[in-house]
Amino acid sequence: MLKQNYAPLPNCGEVWLISGVPGNESIVTKGFLKNNTLPELVEVYMGDLVGDKVFEKFGYEFPLLFKFIDTEEYLSVQVHPDDELALHRHGTLGKTEMWYILKADDDAELISGFNKMVTQNDYLFHLKNKSLKEILNFEKAEKGDVFFIPAGHVHAIGPGILLAEIQQSSDVTYRIYDWDRFDVAGMTRELHTDLALDAIDFTKSGSNKTHSVVVKNRPVLIQESDFFMVNLIDADLKLDRDCSEIDSFIVHLCTEGGYDLICGGESLKISIGEAVLIPAVIDEFQIDPRPNCKILETYIV
Repeated sequence: MLKQNYAPLPNCGEVWLISGVPGNESIVTKGFLKNNTLPELVEVYMGDLVGDKVFEKFGYEFPLLFKFIDTEEYLSVQVHPDDELALHRHGTLGKTEMWYILKADDDAELISGFNKMVTQNDYLFHLKNKSLKEILNFEKAEKGDVFFIPAGHVHAIGPGILLAEIQQSSDVTYRIYDWDRFDVAGMTRELHTDLALDAIDFTKSGSNKTHSVVVKNRPVLIQESDFFMVNLIDADLKLDRDCSEIDSFIVHLCTEGGYDLICGGESLKISIGEAVLIPAVIDEFQIDPRPNCKILETYIV
């Protein structure tokens, strides 16, 4: 099992917890595999680590990326390409993601999609006239909300939000609007207007927002997609997890409280803000929760 935690850094609002992205790979810090990167583990253990079907599809590339993001102001309005476009342009996976809201100020909002059906010409008109906000879908964000952000879906996280982001392993982002901000040197950030135009899905509108339902001591599916499945586990009793039917690695993000992860007679203490990667070869384990334990459990089918 690979456990990853982090220490806050000044002026840093984003942390990558489990990553195989080149240049930002998670590194083993303890044990006989110390200093090995996550892609190196995949290369050695292959299907035993990630699952046979996952390895057959993705090879040595770890397919998902796990983050926490904490905002004090609006992030840029952006969109991500799908697999086909990203492979053609960048030789990488596309980027479909989801957000699970951990905390939100009372008036916190974010942007998810358009507020109505728009054409490419509509979009370009508003972009040129600096009125893009008129067609963006602003949604109130509350703790427990789930936002699905498929490739092609225009989005932006607003201020006063702490969220967990689960996404395809890709760092390709097209920035389409940055609120006319200037940096300390008086410069604006680069926009990717032309690249974004082919990536935006103009066939859909709306937010893809749901709210997670909590059922004590039982995994509840809160996001289902072709790219990842995510359960919410809210536990106050010891749970036995039989994952023998899941041919995939499992990643736990501990979002509240903490727990002991027990497997093969060994125990690993997990605390809030930490992530753990459970190899596919592990079919059974136990969750022994501490008070107020909540876990996001992710795998691929």
